[in-house]
Amino acid sequence: MAAGAAEAAVAAVEEVGSAGQFEELLRLKAKSLLVVHFWAPWAPQCAQMNEVMAELAKELPQVSFVKLEAEGVPEVSEKYEISSVPTFLFFKNSQKIDRLDGAHAPELTKKVQRHASSGSFLPSANEHLKEDLNLRLKKLTHAAPCMLFMKGTPQEPRCGFSKQMVEILHKHNIQFSSFDIFSDEEVRQGLKAYSSWPTYPQLYVSGELIGGLDIIKELEASEELDTICPKAPKLEERLKVLTNKASVMLFMKGNKQEAKCGFSKQILEILNSTGVEYETFDILEDEEELKENGELLPILRGEN
Repeated sequence: MAAGAAEAAVAAVEEVGSAGQFEELLRLKAKSLLVVHFWAPWAPQCAQMNEVMAELAKELPQVSFVKLEAEGVPEVSEKYEISSVPTFLFFKNSQKIDRLDGAHAPELTKKVQRHASSGSFLPSANEHLKEDLNLRLKKLTHAAPCMLFMKGTPQEPRCGFSKQMVEILHKHNIQFSSFDIFSDEEVRQGLKAYSSWPTYPQLYVSGELIGGLDIIKELEASEELDTICPKAPKLEERLKVLTNKASVMLFMKGNKQEAKCGFSKQILEILNSTGVEYETFDILEDEEELKENGELLPILRGEN
């Protein structure tokens, strides 16, 4: 019985081997939710997610599950901007409605269940959704004075263009926040129409689109970039503000509740025994501060 159930689950996940077969499947499965797993046989996380799909296929027979070897059908992978595996695309009415990058079983389950339970979108509902998305995009583009919408994060860019953009912004000491478009397919697709700009990264200042990498390079070459984008405060200015935050400031590893080195712990014990009022700054949370103050000893600064 167990072997038979396993075979049925595997059979419930179809495999696509060509672009033509994929297009035909989109047409045949237009009236149901279609979940496509772009995978690679060399990636163990893909094998794990195939097992998750097999379980979902048993629980949700009304949903169609497909796996497509990303490198085996490159034209389809390129069309849908598949840059890593595993990646999951969700289709309804032959149109892509959502995306999930990475081996996130709980998130995959949640997305499948949500889309499976929602009916086909009516035109009026589409208009309402579009209006709500535009409000959300407006809030996101105004979330910080300078907002970068990129693939990945500044610490881990997931495309060469995003990496170059981050390097330019850091080079010019520009203060910015970022949004990983891979984390939200709705934002990823919606922002293209919202800004009439089809590619990423995209840089916004005060909610207004400045442009992509080519535009930023032009602004850098003309020396206009420094006048458009807000600058991060200089380290000297930050240190001055921090050291004057309280009459007695302790720069330490950890905080009042938990010291993270023996020296910091000893100074905390001394200060607590004297009854002196003081504030602390955890240098482990700020790399620039750590470099400035050193890594061996906590530093105590007070009024002269």
